[in-house]
Amino acid sequence: MKRPGGTGSYAPAPTRAPPADPPRRGEQEHTIARTDSAADSTGAGSGPTARLDDEDYPVLSMGQAAELLEVQPAFLRSLDVAGVLHPARSAGGQRRYSRRQLAHAARLRVLFDDGHTLAAAAAIVALQDERDTALAERDHARRQRDTARDERDTARARTTKGPGTTPPPTPPSE
Repeated sequence: MKRPGGTGSYAPAPTRAPPADPPRRGEQEHTIARTDSAADSTGAGSGPTARLDDEDYPVLSMGQAAELLEVQPAFLRSLDVAGVLHPARSAGGQRRYSRRQLAHAARLRVLFDDGHTLAAAAAIVALQDERDTALAERDHARRQRDTARDERDTARARTTKGPGTTPPPTPPSE
């Protein structure tokens, strides 16, 4: 290929994708690779369509993601540069977004549109996520407590009945 306005030839310098950031808490690391469709279609729950249900699989390009969120691609780039969102990279270095990342970006956009700075919006979303995790853990602990109380009550009922009686069946625990 000839250089514009000059002689000789050149090849464009190969571009490198920036090093991948490690996945954040709650995120999974995904790489995008082609798979053998014959091998994918053999197992139950596998195959090319199995990834359709995976919220963490990076399938959308930046343009598609920006269109779905009704934002400019620059907004998504700014989330990546700020370290708030970590899209996967294709083999060519293009950003790829998962459905979970789009939901996260949409939450940030709402707060950003409400006048919060990007840093404040990121902090608010992080706190909301921590709250949701704590509530889920609390609910799980309450279910475990209730199960333990039921088992205790069943055991007490067995000991208060005389020998030779059979206790009622206990429901399976979680």
